Amino acid sequence: MKTKRFFIAIVFVSFGIQAIAQDEISPERKQAIDSLALEKVRDLSKYISLIGDKGTEFSEANRVIDRAEELFMDGSDVIVSSIYREEVNYYVVRKYLERLMRLNYNKVDIEWYKIQYVSDLERQPDGTYVGVITVFQKFSGYDKEGNLVYQDVTKKDITVYVKRKETQIAGRLIGFWDVLLGDIRVKETSKE
Repeated sequence: MKTKRFFIAIVFVSFGIQAIAQDEISPERKQAIDSLALEKVRDLSKYISLIGDKGTEFSEANRVIDRAEELFMDGSDVIVSSIYREEVNYYVVRKYLERLMRLNYNKVDIEWYKIQYVSDLERQPDGTYVGVITVFQKFSGYDKEGNLVYQDVTKKDITVYVKRKETQIAGRLIGFWDVLLGDIRVKETSKE
């Protein structure tokens, strides 16, 4: 009887270790995940430029908003700042993107640069990994005559979530790591 319980305990422990090992990220996998996270941030940068561009047709801007929203975890916020006020505003992702599309400038240029990880991925109790990517955003707004009427540079931190997910392919359950963006926080805003 004791031998049987001991054997069952060993089996549970070995399955538990195997399950934990599947949730660990190997250095090779981490490099691929980091590349995917940075690529998603670059995609968001392109989407934001298209949405803010007054030359983008309304239907195309809405299609791009849908694509950009798919990059984020549900409930993520974008924090917006200005050099003219101290307080910041919080918008859910879709509202932020729709607001960006309706900005009261004749022309908008938005450029993201110095995109880099500032914190390594850290495992959370639920098995999700969380990291932070920092970007600098240069925003320029122009009037009808082409004069620059507003410009700022904002340092932003973007939370990155890496979660283990499963999908069924040809009747087999396949595990994979998915990368989603979270809140975009303002670290500092300056005239340039």
